[in-house]
Amino acid sequence: MTMMTPPPLEQQQEDEEMLVPHQELPAADAAQPMEVVAQTEPANTAESQPPEDPQTSRFTWTIENFTRLNGKKHYSDAFAVGGFKWRVLIFPKGNNVDHLSMYLDVADSGNLPYGWSRYAQFSLAIVNQIHQKFTTRKDTQHQFNARESDWGFTSFMPLSELYDPSRGYLVNDTVIVEAEVAVRKMVDYWTYDSKKETGYVGLKNQGATCYMNSLLQTLYHIPYFRKAVYHMPTTENDMPSGSIPLALQSLFYKLQYSDNSVATKELTKSFGWDTYDSFMQHDVQELNRVLCEKLEDKMKGTVVEGTIEQLFEGHHINYIDCINVNYKSNRKESFYDLQLDVKGCRDVYASFDKYVEVERLEGDNKYQAEQHGLQVPTDHFLTMVLNLNLKMYKFDDERVTKEDTKKALEEQYGGEEELPQINPGFNNTPFKFTKYSNAYMLVYIRESDKEKIMCNVDEKDIAEHLRIRLKKEQEEKEHKKKEKAEAHLYTIIKVARDEDLKEQIGKNTYFDLVDHEKVRSFRIQKQLPFTSFKEEVAKEYGIPVQSQRFWLWAKRQNHTYRPNRPLAPHEEVQSQIQNFGDPFLLVIHEGETAAEVMDRVQKKLRVSDEEFPKWKLAFISMNRPEYLQDIDVVSARFQRRDVYGAWEQYLGLEHTDTTPKRSYTANQNRHTYEKPVKIYN
Repeated sequence: MTMMTPPPLEQQQEDEEMLVPHQELPAADAAQPMEVVAQTEPANTAESQPPEDPQTSRFTWTIENFTRLNGKKHYSDAFAVGGFKWRVLIFPKGNNVDHLSMYLDVADSGNLPYGWSRYAQFSLAIVNQIHQKFTTRKDTQHQFNARESDWGFTSFMPLSELYDPSRGYLVNDTVIVEAEVAVRKMVDYWTYDSKKETGYVGLKNQGATCYMNSLLQTLYHIPYFRKAVYHMPTTENDMPSGSIPLALQSLFYKLQYSDNSVATKELTKSFGWDTYDSFMQHDVQELNRVLCEKLEDKMKGTVVEGTIEQLFEGHHINYIDCINVNYKSNRKESFYDLQLDVKGCRDVYASFDKYVEVERLEGDNKYQAEQHGLQVPTDHFLTMVLNLNLKMYKFDDERVTKEDTKKALEEQYGGEEELPQINPGFNNTPFKFTKYSNAYMLVYIRESDKEKIMCNVDEKDIAEHLRIRLKKEQEEKEHKKKEKAEAHLYTIIKVARDEDLKEQIGKNTYFDLVDHEKVRSFRIQKQLPFTSFKEEVAKEYGIPVQSQRFWLWAKRQNHTYRPNRPLAPHEEVQSQIQNFGDPFLLVIHEGETAAEVMDRVQKKLRVSDEEFPKWKLAFISMNRPEYLQDIDVVSARFQRRDVYGAWEQYLGLEHTDTTPKRSYTANQNRHTYEKPVKIYN
């Protein structure tokens, strides 16, 4: 018999954890037309809650007799924002620079509890008392803590400008400071629950599939499209990895009902992608077109035929209007998406203006008008008037967080932004900075169709076979999760019989006596009495308990196993060793006694003199303890590497387990040991 403790389970990349609605609803008839019900006002759920605006306050600090201030730095009075106390810190002559230095400081940082932290977005300003629009203002954000209790700008503005009365910052020896502070809730991403906080869950990134995730989230949040996908005909015999409609139905279902982020592997497999494709960055617009074309083709002949065209197809008209002759022509073209230029455009409206601007075709680009030769035409485009409809949530692959209106509407378009000039009347080049935060796609819902597009989607839109399939998947995942959580309570015992030896040796020549992959394995609880295990063997093989005799196998240096000795009757009833705690390495020196080893262990683990005499040192071999006396030479207990049948050996420390998270009340008589990884001579 080979007794083996299983290695830690490899962390399988589980696709997702999901919840299936408890109520069993009848499946929608495949031939039934898709019913569109306007989405009613939802209950007070996380999904319907508006993004939580940060607690904001503005503080004004008027500093009189500014040029006569003594001291290197000065603090304002404390002011409260978001339940916290703040103050402004300034260095009137600069913090070792020739600029005014100004910071936001946590006023009561010295009295806050250990580990405190708070996150704030804030702006600091020196008010221009002559021309308000030339006020110097800078903004930033920071997570304040005990190590960084103040944050701001060492070089806020040149001292030469601040102290020049003609500039308007210092008037009647008075300077006005403004601070605007917005305290935001700090997100702990280790414990953050997207579903609980926002009502939504994210998508797992397969490598470089963020562009695809953004498209899938976009399509999912068009309820009419989601409902149409649910109504595409699929059967219980289809496999998601081979059916785009079923894979998309499964993914949307999990996004709707799962509590955790959802994997996209089944969908990409249905695309025919391999691992290489998942790590290749593609164009989101191209993927949108290809996916829509595929779905449009698969919707033909079904109750949802024409949905893609109805939702996404638009038209523009290309006008040709000749200048020198009375000639006009136009051509109507359809599109599923528009490519808008971003460079040089401040916002989406500027991009639309650029898209429809008139283009003069001159020179080699002159237009050949019928019977009139080359002419200079003008292009006109007819576009629809669309209204922007954005949900204020940020989908960062697996994590979904709330966003405020400003970030969602103003800061997701990229492009450049120009700050107002600080010094009016001077020919200074205006400062421009690039906004790198931009969306993959901007989605517009026409206001007149809002009720239809933003319809209600619930379980009755989902085929029964899909709900049954996903419920079964959920049960299997929960079972695997439970097995993984309880793995430390079980061990694997492999039982090799005479028949297994004959099977291995009788037909071919093998390196080992048995094929350890084929022998019967028993997964049993570590605390199970050995007699109970023998009863399991009796049920499996029909061998009475009293007729069973077990041999222990020894693992040799060449990684093969050989029967070593029979298991003695007293060993079958012997208490099992219960290991706990974190293993550690300890080098045992030649000739070192148990007392000397224990002295080093006490210092390493910092055990008190009062507690340590209760600890015992044991040599463990074959899971059996041998208690050591103080004068025993520890290294002599370990077998040399060249000895046949080398055993797994280690030192154990017997003591009371005081760890609060694990209790062994039911096994108080069992020995407990700290188990190191390896002990080397």
